[in-house]
Amino acid sequence: MIAKLILDKKREGHALGSAEIREFIEGFTKGEIPDYQMSALAMAICCRGMTERETADLTDAMMKSGRCLTWDVPTADKHSTGGVGDKLSLVVQPLAAACGISVPSLTGRGLGLTGGTADKLETIPGYSCAQTIERFQEIATTVGVSLSVQTDDITPADKKLYALRDVTGTVASIPLIVASILSKKLAEGAHTLVFDVKCGKGAFMKTREDAVALANALVAGAKTAGRKAAALVTDMDAPLGFAVGNANEVREALEMLRGRDRGSGIRDQVVELCVELAALMVSLEKEIELDEARTMCREKLEKGLALEKFEEMVTAHGGDLESFDRFCAKPTFKFKIQAMRSGYVTAIDAEKVARAAFMLGAGHVTAGDRIDPLAGITLAVKVGDKVAVGAPLATLEKSTEPDGLDRAAAELYKAFQISATPPEPKSLILERIV
Repeated sequence: MIAKLILDKKREGHALGSAEIREFIEGFTKGEIPDYQMSALAMAICCRGMTERETADLTDAMMKSGRCLTWDVPTADKHSTGGVGDKLSLVVQPLAAACGISVPSLTGRGLGLTGGTADKLETIPGYSCAQTIERFQEIATTVGVSLSVQTDDITPADKKLYALRDVTGTVASIPLIVASILSKKLAEGAHTLVFDVKCGKGAFMKTREDAVALANALVAGAKTAGRKAAALVTDMDAPLGFAVGNANEVREALEMLRGRDRGSGIRDQVVELCVELAALMVSLEKEIELDEARTMCREKLEKGLALEKFEEMVTAHGGDLESFDRFCAKPTFKFKIQAMRSGYVTAIDAEKVARAAFMLGAGHVTAGDRIDPLAGITLAVKVGDKVAVGAPLATLEKSTEPDGLDRAAAELYKAFQISATPPEPKSLILERIV
């Protein structure tokens, strides 16, 4: 009866009390409130919204549904809302760690068109993202960075609720998105949180207005919980870098950490975005000027210290980078596409690129689906490049069988827009929220 009264109250657009939210989430976590009532509350929140105070209470209740970690050392983490070719965590987190900050980062797996950091890392032979909380804390403290997956005792309420939201059409709600992201990050315990909110065709937030609203809500929620926080709203109309997939994104991240292939334009932009995100983490946690933090991050990257942190983390998680290089050298089935007209590349639709990669086997619909770790796409051009007829645009790749390469290639062709005039230069960083 109490649950029904809460549902009636939110359905009618009234704000819920702190105790009502806490008791509802506690009841749901324990199984005392059934899934159908939780789904009803999620739908009511989706339709009626929540105040900032309600969102903070929901976040707090979900955070406290499981274990909450604490740290005696300076800690920071970066969270991305997900994008196409987004391998930034593989560079940003080790880079911040190289600057003297511990980075405990509970990351996720991909679902649908969005790739997951855990799936990418586990293409490295031996790398295990599934660490115990104790081992996660040990690696983050001794090495300085750990990229692991959420365990069952971290925010179990979020895990149960997300499964319901995915099948009940209630994913697209800023209060629910904020509570889901923040509850995990707050339970993780990092003192500083930096958010990379993607915006555009390949992002969950398609419009700048929605992305800014989410970024502001995340920063406000983190600060309400007593954390230092900032956010960047970044462009996701085109893929980040040249590689889309799992193993090939790890390869590109390693190239960025090793300082290779500089001067390639878009990859330089991606490296600078990594520097900016890491610098925000360092600046906020160490309480130093952002310019000083940027200089520190660039020096650590150029001297190979971020690469060393990445290599140490891989070893601590059981991974072997030499075996990874051999794994990536395995024969695969490839299909190259070429420009059918001359002109300038004015757009590369990130969503269409992701869809083509998904068709190759680079993603999964459910968490249990098997992925092809070598499946993916490597772009040969970036937005702004001038191409002639027959110039290479991209290479599609899969390891299992050639079937489907032609269909994926047809989808990938649709991603490229070639025009007679060059596009206006565009920054990856659209907004800053500090």
